[in-house]
Amino acid sequence: MSELGYPLAGLKVLDFSRVLAGPFAGRMLSDLGADVVKIEPPDGDVTRLWGKVIAGVPGYYHQQNAGKRNICVDLRASGARELMLEMAAEADIVIENYRPDVMDRLGLGYDDLSAVNGRLIMLSISGFGRNGPESHRAAYAPIVHAETGLMARQAQRWDIPFSDLPLSVADTNASLHGLVGLLAAVIQRQSTGQGQHIDIAMMDATIATDDQTHYAIEAAGGSGPLPNETWETGAGPILVSADIRYFWKQLSTRLGVADPANAETPFKEKIALRRACIKSYMAALNSLEEVEAGMAEMNLAWGEVRDPTDIVNQVTVKHRGVITQVDDRQGGTRPVTQSPYRFSKAKSGVRGPAPHRGEHNNEVLNQWLGKSEQEIETLRAQNILQAE
Repeated sequence: MSELGYPLAGLKVLDFSRVLAGPFAGRMLSDLGADVVKIEPPDGDVTRLWGKVIAGVPGYYHQQNAGKRNICVDLRASGARELMLEMAAEADIVIENYRPDVMDRLGLGYDDLSAVNGRLIMLSISGFGRNGPESHRAAYAPIVHAETGLMARQAQRWDIPFSDLPLSVADTNASLHGLVGLLAAVIQRQSTGQGQHIDIAMMDATIATDDQTHYAIEAAGGSGPLPNETWETGAGPILVSADIRYFWKQLSTRLGVADPANAETPFKEKIALRRACIKSYMAALNSLEEVEAGMAEMNLAWGEVRDPTDIVNQVTVKHRGVITQVDDRQGGTRPVTQSPYRFSKAKSGVRGPAPHRGEHNNEVLNQWLGKSEQEIETLRAQNILQAE
């Protein structure tokens, strides 16, 4: 069977979202073939302030919005609501991640949009969900990391001060769960003909995706494995994915390392002696080939603790094209993360660079709504449409 096209080709998406939780879902929809149009306000997505700027497009914004088209709309301008309702009438999906009352106040809530398009599927991502006691609260990923116990667990596990995680996992978890919800709703619409509103709370998504949650809610923290540890070798730091008790068992039984303790050795001293043996063994490994051979002999999983700037040189990353190159809009290319989907009979992947603010005003309004140049110019004169 020959390769098919993009799985989501033909789907039209309005992406009102900003920063990460919403834009990442939109980026993945674009990589899967949907026509994703970012609706950006005149003051721009805040991520336009972050990252290396190439041809006027910063890196963070580029990574989350690559492949999308962009129209710049002042949603508070007179006539903007009517234009967005016209767009919604043609759309399959709407994504937004404002606080829960914002779209309603703009006259663009689900009830407003579904009134012009009963097949519309709307994804709303917020920190604490809709219609709850904390729905009014602003929430970025670090807030959710704090509220769901992730920061405290990190501090307790490694005996370090409270600090945020080095990635926005609360945002991306919510985004990916939102993506699953959207695609489920698209499938259901095929049989019902009806759209629906999906309410994703970052709190819900983070807790649901946290594989350690059950230890906390069942007060069973001591029943789990000991944390994985990093060991220094002649080839650099290596993380070994094994409870140290199991690591010692494999080292002593498979590699024949003698136990420095005996039956009379006090427990804490026994641990210290065995830990010293592991440390000495690891330090004597002078190359990654020796590390790999030793770990294979013990049947242990391991990983090189790599500087993040070096991930482009990681063998699997290079082999699978995890970092790809797209047009940098000034005569060269720039790196961007590739979507992780690898289909046997379909296409996927980033389809171009991120757009400038308002870059596709004319193109999108003509293609989606059939508006003429004169009509578009009128919208511009009314300050509804704007552009860089």
